[in-house]
Amino acid sequence: MPSLAERLPQGRVVIDVSLWSADLGALTAEIERLTPYADLFHLDASDTQFVPDPLFFPDMLAALRPATTVPFHVHLMAQRATVLAHRFAAAGADLITVHAEADDTADAITAIGELGKAAGVAVRLDTNPEAAMPYLDDIEAVAMIGTPLGTKGSSMDPGAPDRIRALRNVLVGRPDLVVFADGGIRCDTVPALVAAGTRAVVVGSLLLASSNLAATARWLHQLSGAAGVMVAGASP
Repeated sequence: MPSLAERLPQGRVVIDVSLWSADLGALTAEIERLTPYADLFHLDASDTQFVPDPLFFPDMLAALRPATTVPFHVHLMAQRATVLAHRFAAAGADLITVHAEADDTADAITAIGELGKAAGVAVRLDTNPEAAMPYLDDIEAVAMIGTPLGTKGSSMDPGAPDRIRALRNVLVGRPDLVVFADGGIRCDTVPALVAAGTRAVVVGSLLLASSNLAATARWLHQLSGAAGVMVAGASP
């Protein structure tokens, strides 16, 4: 099976659309509206201990799965992630990201791989990026959290680009690893994140509140490295 990096679009920013920012009362319609612009759909999930809100759950993912062929990325905020990882895999998740700060990170990653799914590690804002290092041989993605965990609409921590740059410095042997930036994704923060080495961004209101989805997606696609500037006719 091709790796996650091989399955995602090449040569441009990958758009991971956060369904937490969508109209929760009309998720199927929202997925259909956003599918032309999404490379992944991002579903936040919790055990209510790691963060208090449960957010998305496996049966909901299973109900949404027939609405699109776009891969589902579950960001699993759980102190003990393995059991929930099994349930989300069975429900149709394609990429499951567990936290470096969880109690059973290694066991969860092993289980995800055995289930034929891509595994990722998320690193909280208050955790050293090197916390992802022990898992690099068994994962395909690292999600760098740029806001307090479990919040929506928060501003990105100004140190987030430097944290991604620090992560990239220790990923010399894994250029295929997909680095996600999650939290505080705005038109004034994405260029710096991409310049620091981000390949994928978890977008919420930046895309969902846009009056021109195609133009906003095009603007994101055209960002690359230090050339993260708005292109005429493609402003968000």
